[in-house]
Amino acid sequence: MKFFPKQLIDGYRTFATQRLPTEQSRYRDLSERGQFPETMVIGCCDSRVSPEVIFDAGPGELFVVRNIANLVPVYQPDSNAHGVSAALEYAVTVLKVTNIVVLGPAQGGGIRAFVDKIKPLTPGDFIGKWMQMFIKPGEVVEQRDHESMQDFVTRIEKAAVFRSLENLMTFPFVRERVENGEMQLHGAYFGVAEGSLFVLDRVAKEFISVTEALKAGE
Repeated sequence: MKFFPKQLIDGYRTFATQRLPTEQSRYRDLSERGQFPETMVIGCCDSRVSPEVIFDAGPGELFVVRNIANLVPVYQPDSNAHGVSAALEYAVTVLKVTNIVVLGPAQGGGIRAFVDKIKPLTPGDFIGKWMQMFIKPGEVVEQRDHESMQDFVTRIEKAAVFRSLENLMTFPFVRERVENGEMQLHGAYFGVAEGSLFVLDRVAKEFISVTEALKAGE
């Protein structure tokens, strides 16, 4: 096994000896019946922000797609390959999920690179081109007067969640199910340092602390 990362082998050994025995029947059932998750999570590739860990989800409970800055492109059926759109189409039309959550992280690398205007971001500039989905034609994203860099970054991180939710509604199969009341869209923001979760209040258009809401009995 010298050709495979030792950390992963050690992790699998722990999984196989501790977690698998307690969930063997669930895995067997999933292999026979297939998956039926109720929720799709569109998250960031950031290794510190794992939806399955944050939401304490077991196997088969979440359908997850992760990309740089948790972005959803606009609906664009053309000859190009669209990984996020394909995953979205499968989750909505085949699995028929009833919830889609866009989960954005604090201190994400993609947003920070976008804010700092680092060019080229990679030799092929894939990240730069990917991040352009965040901006509408003619839109200018700049730091406001008297706004600290940290506040600017936080504002853009949250704006990325809003933009992805907006873009989700450009997909006909998403819009139809949302308007028919068959599916709901949600936004969430995870603070890495504190492990804090904030969920979007669509009416107030602001993120609310889950911890504070639970304390208040909401």
